[in-house]
Parts: sequence; C-alpha cells; structure tokens
Amino acid sequence: MNDITPPEHRFSHSADTLHQIARDMLEYANHQGATAAAAEVSDGFGQAVTVRHGEVETIEYNRDKGVGITVYIDQRRGNASTSDFSPQAVRDTVDAALSIARHTASDDCAGLPEKDMLATEFPDFDLYHPWLLDVEGAIELAKTCEQAAFDTDERIDNSEGATVNVHESHFVYANSLGFISGYPTSRHGISCAVIAGKDDGMQRDYWYSEARAAGDLVAAEKVGQIAAERAVRRLNARKLDTMQVPVLFEAPIAASLLGHFVGAVSGGSLYRKSSFLLDYMGKQVFSSNICIDDIPDIPRGLASSSFDGEGVKTQRRTIVENGVLQSYFLGTYSARKLSMKTTGNAGGNHNLILRPGELDFNGLLKKMGRGLLVTELLGQGVNHITGDYSRGAAGFWVENGEIQYPVEEITIAGNLKDMYTHIAAVGNDMLVQGSRQCGSILVENMMVAGQ
Repeated sequence: MNDITPPEHRFSHSADTLHQIARDMLEYANHQGATAAAAEVSDGFGQAVTVRHGEVETIEYNRDKGVGITVYIDQRRGNASTSDFSPQAVRDTVDAALSIARHTASDDCAGLPEKDMLATEFPDFDLYHPWLLDVEGAIELAKTCEQAAFDTDERIDNSEGATVNVHESHFVYANSLGFISGYPTSRHGISCAVIAGKDDGMQRDYWYSEARAAGDLVAAEKVGQIAAERAVRRLNARKLDTMQVPVLFEAPIAASLLGHFVGAVSGGSLYRKSSFLLDYMGKQVFSSNICIDDIPDIPRGLASSSFDGEGVKTQRRTIVENGVLQSYFLGTYSARKLSMKTTGNAGGNHNLILRPGELDFNGLLKKMGRGLLVTELLGQGVNHITGDYSRGAAGFWVENGEIQYPVEEITIAGNLKDMYTHIAAVGNDMLVQGSRQCGSILVENMMVAGQ
C-alpha cells in the first residue's frame, strides 16, 4: 500500500518541507543566540464518521499541522509553538521561545541529550498504511458495524453509534547536535457502543479495534457483534454484599493496572517524590510470576519507534523480571534529576507488554473459583502517591469457576502495591488496543464494597 500512495500525496506538506522548516528554525535560533535548540514539525489529517440508527450523525474531517521549538541559553529553557508554517511565523515562534528562556531561571538538568545517546539508525517498522477510504465507504462500514450489533440480539434496541476513524500524519524532529529524522504513521479504528434492555434495566457496552493498517482491524461486523454481546450479557445485573474476594480484571481494563505502574516508575513522578514506588529499584514490586517488557521495535506496533521524543535511540528493555523492578521510564531531564541516564522514554512507554501466562480466560475463571470478574471500571479513585486504589466497577459474579450473573453498583478497593504483589495469574488472552498490552489479570484478594 505504501508503494501505491506515497506519503507526499496524502499530506499538505512534503517530508522535504518539514525537514527544511526544522533546519531553518535551528539555524535561526542559533543566529539569535541560542546555545542549543530542538524543533519538531508535524502535519496530518483525520476523518471520523459516526452512524447512529442507520443514519449519519457526524462527519468530521481535520487537518493539523504544527511547529514547536525548544531553545536553551546555557541552561535556561524556553519553548513556543505555532500552527503557522510561514517563514515570519516560524521566526516569531523562535523569538518567543528565546524571550522565555531569557526570563527563566537556570536549571542544571536542562539541555539536550548527550550526543552519543541519539539514534543513528532508523529501521522501518512498517508504521504507515494509508487507508483509501472515502466518506461514503466509511459510512457504509459504520452502518455495517452498527447493524451487526442490532442483528446479534433482539434485546439491542438502542445505539450510541458506530464510528470509523482514519488518521495519518508525519513529522520531523531535529536538534542542534545534528540529529534530524522523522517518518509517517497511521492509526485507524472502528468502534461501536450499543444499549440493551429498556427503562431501568438498560445496559450499555462497547467494543473497538485499532491498528496501523486497515487490514489488521477486526472486521466491522465482528466489532458490532462483540459490542452487542457485551451489552446483553449485562442485563438483569444484581448488587453484591460487601466482602473480600479474588478479583479478575478482564484484559481490556487490566491494561489500566499497567498504566498506574508506568506512572509510578516514570521520571517525573520519581524526582518529584510523588510515586508509591519511590526507591523500589531492584526490589520486588510484583509477584514472582510477572515479567514486563518495553519493546519499541514491533512491526506495526501502536507505540513503535526507533527514537523517542528527544531523538534518543530506543531499545528493548525488561522493566520487571520475576516481579523485581529492573528499570524506570526516563527522559533526559528526569534522568539528570535522578543522577541517571535517559532510557529513551521521553514521551512515555513504547509497546509495554506483560508476558502472558499459560491459562486462557476460562482457565483463569476456574483458578479463581469464587470471586468477581470486573469488566468495567468507573471513576478515577487512584492515589499515585500512596497507591490507594478505589474504583467503581461492574462485572460478573463467579462461582465454581463459572460466571453466574452480572453485577453492578459496586466498588473495588485495595492498594496497588498489595495488588501487584498478589497477582495470582496472568492470562494468555492478550489484547492489543493500545500501547500497553496484557491478558486478564487475577488478583488474589480485594475488598468489594456492595450494598
């Protein structure tokens, strides 16, 4: 597909234009007194079509572009950005950044990465796949998705719509150490949200698929079918009494537990001492069956890249081995604040993968025996300083390793440190719906607050 439609034919500005703007910004910054500088230039477009009850509800089309410049005057930093690519606007943006830097206090940790940390090789990870889908085609696909949901079960009688997204962009990052590189990417999606039942008995659920290439997406009919099945299975939900039981986090939401972990071992939280995992390097953080890898070089990966947001070379890293924390997520600034070296994670984790266990989803239910399967989390009740965890939840009650009935209006609570060290098993039902990937996660014991 790349050969049929080169990136230049899809974007408002060519890759050469982005490179030239970045070079011009750095040259002008240097001429105006910057001792170091970094620039990023991007250009992209998106199309989103939503159909509800078989009728077009929204058609959105956007084109985005932007330039950003970070300048240093010794160790004083300034940053500015604009969406105007004209030469005068670009120069004005550099001047604004320099003005900010001149009025900023010096910071010993400010500055570009060490030159030997920068990427010098740029393998193709197959991240750009144009989707030649016009609005009419997107409408038909969204209609197909939604209709499949209605056809799955007669109890589906309302819909929040089906959406088809197309997004493509390209960028160039450059700095005054001589680094300049960039590449095009794509990210497409199909989603559907439907409602089962009526009046007080209504239940909503959804499903979606996301991928670099349209051919890797779950079929539109299947997305609609899964959304419908998930909504219907929640009908006639009950409440639970308050108790302590094992909790199984279904794969789509289990990834949120990885998200809390990433936040806790990222540089900003660590040097600000606002992490519940402060000073845990080399210590047991998870149960011994847990291994987590950060992998930046997966072909078509949703978070693959040969360099991070500062041009630093990325590398495969084991973050947790047999439950022991082996590494942090650091950019240049936070690494210096911690007297460490950047890990190539300016901008966050890459493809973060919790290695799967041997059990499938049904195997996890059997291992749990009696407890709560959580399929939805509500609210933001997580304290990232203490690790205290309290979220509204919905899901299913499990007895004898089998789902018995849906439950709602409950709260699950614990502390992330305890939850991590009491992970009894991880499923092999891994789901790829973002940069953090894992199967379902079984936690030995949590407080479930009900009626």
